[in-house]
Amino acid sequence: MARIAPSDFKKALAVGRPPNIQALFPNSNALLVSGKFIDLAMLAKGKSICMAANGRNTFVIRGALRAAQRANATLIIEIAKSEGGIDAYCPINYWNMARTVDALCNEMDISVPVAIHADHYGIKNQKDILTAKTEIPSMFDAGITSIAIDASHMPDADNLLASLELNPFVPEWAGLETEVGEIKGKEGLSTKEEALFLIQGLNAHGVFPNWIALNNGTTHGIEASDQGIQVELTAEIHEALTPYHVSGAQHGTSGNSSDRLRQIAQKTRTTKANVATALQMISWGVEVNDYGNAILDANGGFIKVKDQGMSEEMWTEMQAYAESKGWKGGNYKKLNLPFESRLLAQPKEIRERMADRVEQFVYNMLVNVLNAQDTAELAIDQILKTASHDPGPKAKRIEDPTEWTPAKIVERAKSIDADKGPKGNFED
Repeated sequence: MARIAPSDFKKALAVGRPPNIQALFPNSNALLVSGKFIDLAMLAKGKSICMAANGRNTFVIRGALRAAQRANATLIIEIAKSEGGIDAYCPINYWNMARTVDALCNEMDISVPVAIHADHYGIKNQKDILTAKTEIPSMFDAGITSIAIDASHMPDADNLLASLELNPFVPEWAGLETEVGEIKGKEGLSTKEEALFLIQGLNAHGVFPNWIALNNGTTHGIEASDQGIQVELTAEIHEALTPYHVSGAQHGTSGNSSDRLRQIAQKTRTTKANVATALQMISWGVEVNDYGNAILDANGGFIKVKDQGMSEEMWTEMQAYAESKGWKGGNYKKLNLPFESRLLAQPKEIRERMADRVEQFVYNMLVNVLNAQDTAELAIDQILKTASHDPGPKAKRIEDPTEWTPAKIVERAKSIDADKGPKGNFED
């Protein structure tokens, strides 16, 4: 497929950027777009998944953008609330992510469409809902173009009611993701009944998500077992949701084999796949297997590959800092914030090899696993077709709102037989 024609890119740049992006970056040549266009591009190609690269540090974002440009693929850059909210442990957060991406796109002449996604915007109680009513608008003011309202930490009725209460604070043009079931591996797997309840209730009130995330067998962070993605369960749930035209969002991909991810692309309606821990580890120079899961030594520690990623001296310093804090394994993620400036202060050749390592991994996934190559112009085609920053919803209302009042939602939820699994911290 041909690369993006300069004239088409200029037209898309003029009409395809949402109002917040135009206001923030009036002279930019970065095509930051609604997540809706990303979803539509993957559907147009078919059996294609966009990588949602978790930008825990600048090197990950730089490398992922370069890979998407090489592959002529759309891309989502995202951060979760636990990583990039008000209590962030990463230097990239909800309020500076768009500025970082925009600056890097302009610096590197990136012409593929990119969405800026607030992932796992977690809601656990009424206090969170109240906070969200001011926090969500502040995030869109800062350049977010897509959001995941994640109230999966709560019972089914509360999840749906919270999602409905917060929807007015999400711009109509923005990409929208919803979630049923926390990502907690083989415990508390999502069911068809739970997913239908959430999507039907949203539909009744005129809310049409682009994506639904399920607990389909994965975990966040370092994959400790080979349980992995339950492909058939995912396909069954997606099939049940067919009338509502919602795509799948695959969370917890780090540690799942390439073959499993190819099956998700081929057998389900997934158009978005989050990759987080793998990209962090790869940028640092940690030894990983072919699908990005960290390889541990006999003592359960990470193995640094010589002359890859950060300098050996910096790795030694980082390990010492982690030891002083009692951080091991997955808690190494907390090193992102205190070490970003130190990593950026390394010699240029070190910084470049950190980003290069990410680029090679992401490019391989885009082209050889997710079938995302040459989706950039499909997104631009959608922008030019609509001549707007908003292509509108994929679905229409087919449920009766009188059957989905708050009282009836609570009553309906009582009939759902759902095992939510153990309590714990399953945020990212």
